[in-house]
Amino acid sequence: MRPTILQIIPQLDTGGAELATIEITDAVVRAGGRALVVTSGGRMADRVTSAGGEIITLDAGTKNPARIWRNAARIVDIALRENVDLFHARSRAPAWSALIAARRMKKPFVTTYHGAYGEKDPFKRIYNSVMARGDVTIANSQYTADLIRSRYRTPTERIAVIPRGVDVERYDQAVISTERKAKLAAAWGISPDDRIILHAARLTGWKGQTILIDAMAQLAARGMAGNAVVVMAGDAQGRESYVRELQSRATAAGVADRIKLVGHVDDIAAAYSLAYVTVVASIEPEAFGRAAAEALAVGCPVITTNLGAPPEIVLAEPAVTRDAMTGWVVPVNAAGIVSALETALSMSSQERTAMGIRASADIRTRFTLDRMKRDTLAVYDRLLGTKMAAPL
Repeated sequence: MRPTILQIIPQLDTGGAELATIEITDAVVRAGGRALVVTSGGRMADRVTSAGGEIITLDAGTKNPARIWRNAARIVDIALRENVDLFHARSRAPAWSALIAARRMKKPFVTTYHGAYGEKDPFKRIYNSVMARGDVTIANSQYTADLIRSRYRTPTERIAVIPRGVDVERYDQAVISTERKAKLAAAWGISPDDRIILHAARLTGWKGQTILIDAMAQLAARGMAGNAVVVMAGDAQGRESYVRELQSRATAAGVADRIKLVGHVDDIAAAYSLAYVTVVASIEPEAFGRAAAEALAVGCPVITTNLGAPPEIVLAEPAVTRDAMTGWVVPVNAAGIVSALETALSMSSQERTAMGIRASADIRTRFTLDRMKRDTLAVYDRLLGTKMAAPL
């Protein structure tokens, strides 16, 4: 039996859910299955086809109720034509269409709960609830699993905790060449003596860029900044007013020369390798925290705020002893980040190297891409009676 798995996601431009779609496409194909991805497309779409998957174009991200129902009918047609065995939804609007289609066809329906999704009113709760209506709902962290249980009373047996996986080969310090790092440093205008404080996230308010600017201003005012430079690596995705706000804030705080907004970075592994420390400054909960895991895989210590799942990834006091730390977990404010930055920047080279080695080893134990692929295929096997996970 060659199972056909249909994943559905609005776009394939950037982000953890999009990357997971590509990674599971690769896993399905390598396991002997057929991988379809229903999406409106995007700059990462060619990676699906390179992995052996097939793109089916649909305006999957529409939130218009009438179009959601029309999409459900189109997905049924696609599923009948392509002999789809299982639907896997990774975003709310397309999940409703896929759920309707799956129920009509009496096929298994899987969701991955990728985000912490705000619920400010009953309508939003109902809208979000589709992500907990799978025959199996995959939670990308223990934090997310707890959220699903508390919000929707989803039985534990219908939740599979499968953390995002890191491609440890790609994020191996040994394979990141000096040339790659030098190219990035030159593009950013970074000198060899600068110590980079990296913030790798799209430019949006809840990712906490303003807090990091304030932290750098406080650090400089205390005379502790030294040769530290903050590099904010992320796409504004059209939020130009927010970019101007960040630039104005940095100028007003007197640290404009220490804040670099470099936009989207393709070679993010080299960026983590260049960094002295990575900061996850989110002011709202992260459902997983991909930046933290990737930075640690390279051996870059991480400072994270104490919201959501990143504290599950970063080993910090008091949860572990000092000689087991891979970073710092701090309150959601500039003062907490400043305190951790002062400690990080004052470490000896030996201390930082030792922390980086621990970080890399821990990620290779707990958060590998192979493990994420195998565990996801095992969910498919459980619902289909197949053995796709066995070869991995």
